[in-house]
Amino acid sequence: MSLQFISDRVSVNANAEGVSVVITPRLPRHQEALLVAWTLAWTACGIWFIVELARTTDASLRQGLLVMVAFWAYFELRIGRVLLWRLRGIELIRIRRDARGAMITLKDNILGYGRARDHFVANIQRFGLLAIDESSLRWQLQDSFWVRGGERLGFEDTGRKVAFGKGLTRKEAEAVAAVLEKGLKQARKAEA
Repeated sequence: MSLQFISDRVSVNANAEGVSVVITPRLPRHQEALLVAWTLAWTACGIWFIVELARTTDASLRQGLLVMVAFWAYFELRIGRVLLWRLRGIELIRIRRDARGAMITLKDNILGYGRARDHFVANIQRFGLLAIDESSLRWQLQDSFWVRGGERLGFEDTGRKVAFGKGLTRKEAEAVAAVLEKGLKQARKAEA
């Protein structure tokens, strides 16, 4: 089997070496424009805070501005990472076999950087769709376009919960889960 597309954002490549799934977190153009505009506005606010911090001589105002700049910097880093993720990021999921054994590798890749996390197939339990209450406020916030969350798939690896599949729709998540379950089954069979 060669490269297949589950949707315009999700591709699957299954061959003799294993299964690879690539998920791009792209947004519709209007949401992308909103995210960029929000980031630019937040950056402009931070620059203004820093300029005022440099100009002021009042000690109490300076303390307040320092707190605001710290608050601004924290969220500037968060929104910057989300913007990079949405514009240039991909999520890689690979089931393969090497000298250590069969494993599933998960990697969030932004501009070519990111740490790959390997999980041995033999240790994976309870693989599948995550139980999500889509009407809850928590899920609505996690699934919004201004955050990196919204994982729909997961498993347990030696008692530790692992979630992935950021931003997938339910239909995409079901299709990816079916492909990965088949790949896990083949990897377990090859190990036995």
